[in-house]
Amino acid sequence: MGTYLLALDQGTTSSRAILFDREQNILAIRQHELQQHYPHEGWVEQDPMEIWSTQYAAMLEVLAVSGISPGEVAGIGITNQRETTILWDRQTGRPIYNAIVWQCRRSAELVDQLVADGLDSHIRKTTGLVPDAYFSATKIKWILDHTEGAREKAARGDILFGTVDCWLVWKLTGGKTHVTDATNAARTMLFDIHKLDWDDTLLSALDIPRAMLPEVRSSSEIYGYVDLPGGRIPIAGIAGDQQAALFGQTCFSAGDAKNTYGTGCFLLMNTGTIPYQSQNGLLTTIAIQLDGETQYALEGSVFVGGAVIQWLRDELRFFSESRDAEYYAQKVPDTGGVYLVPAFTGLGAPHWDMYARGCLIGLTRGTKREHITRAAQESIAYQVNDLLDAMARDTGKKLTQLFADGGASRDSFLMQFQADLSGCTLRRPVIRETTALGACYLAGLAAGVWSGRDELTRLWRCDTLYQPQMDEHTRAALRRGWEKAVGRSLDWAEH
Repeated sequence: MGTYLLALDQGTTSSRAILFDREQNILAIRQHELQQHYPHEGWVEQDPMEIWSTQYAAMLEVLAVSGISPGEVAGIGITNQRETTILWDRQTGRPIYNAIVWQCRRSAELVDQLVADGLDSHIRKTTGLVPDAYFSATKIKWILDHTEGAREKAARGDILFGTVDCWLVWKLTGGKTHVTDATNAARTMLFDIHKLDWDDTLLSALDIPRAMLPEVRSSSEIYGYVDLPGGRIPIAGIAGDQQAALFGQTCFSAGDAKNTYGTGCFLLMNTGTIPYQSQNGLLTTIAIQLDGETQYALEGSVFVGGAVIQWLRDELRFFSESRDAEYYAQKVPDTGGVYLVPAFTGLGAPHWDMYARGCLIGLTRGTKREHITRAAQESIAYQVNDLLDAMARDTGKKLTQLFADGGASRDSFLMQFQADLSGCTLRRPVIRETTALGACYLAGLAAGVWSGRDELTRLWRCDTLYQPQMDEHTRAALRRGWEKAVGRSLDWAEH
């Protein structure tokens, strides 16, 4: 049996393949960019055939460049952009419409109708989500409503629905397997995360036939096989990108949490077998389903994380490289009382104010580029800290450590300030590709490469530990200033 593991990491902007050995060393990476289409304002689409072709090409290239034959690969783990919605014809294997991407807002009116019909509370209790066009449910209805003949064919089971993982598995197995895993099903706004089944009330409200939905399986098992010249590889792990990162950070126990510092930020805390109904604007979702057990998570997202640094670079021209922000931030001992609230598109959890707008406050005649740059860096940590506080209120437990990954986690100034502000230790891993690694963990467990989660915990390696060094008085004063600044940005836009 092979001991290599292949991660297919299908993201919003690219399709990547990464080959790992059983010691978690990366042997090869290949990546293909993915085109976004914007047919109307607020609409975002992708070509499902391009998603498939770029992912398949990356997979073949990684095997070719590494010299590893398919017969030496123990399993494939798939991780994917979540909520993105694809409908295709079972007979021809062709999509009936472009993929509607998670960012797309076209079905907002359908969500408003669900709320007007009194389904708000049902959605929150059943799916763990808040009613929003972000999720797959209303995207499915929109495609069925706007594609001639689709509803009749869907009722017969001739039109299939899938999130990106489901589409890739179907294509990789030559149309033999129509499955998704519980983490992706939990992001559709159609799945009962308590009963672990599709919800008939929501299917009926949106007129979505059950016949088009995939079978929901665990996150680590053999779903089917990919036949390639030189051997067949089992597809053995599936998880949505944020859940895969949680698993890749070895957050296997209740209370473990990770934050991905990307363009935005995603904070997930494993809550074990208890699905907490958040009272503080967080989502409840499935963290992983493994060995007959379902673990849940609380999830909070920050809309503008690393994007605030890109804004300083591209729009304000403060520097030419994003990594220079760390250098400028450390040229001053503090922000000089300046706060930047990057509410460019409103504020997410725990505020959920779509009318909030960006706010730069506390300026004096002595304010310099360095102060504003530092305030931008700190704004990422403040927003994450708001999520940490919300999770502590929901669970009654304060975090003592946080696992960090994503592009901006390379920034040591940001990592140390996060540790200082939150009062918890940050652990940054040696392998930053935690999403792909999580998918490989799931595949490796199903394929027998690793014996269990204890072995994975032993293999995980910490690159840097950031311990809180700030005194409580300073921490409290900084937090008060941030809350005051956020107060100025709330409900700013006209509506």
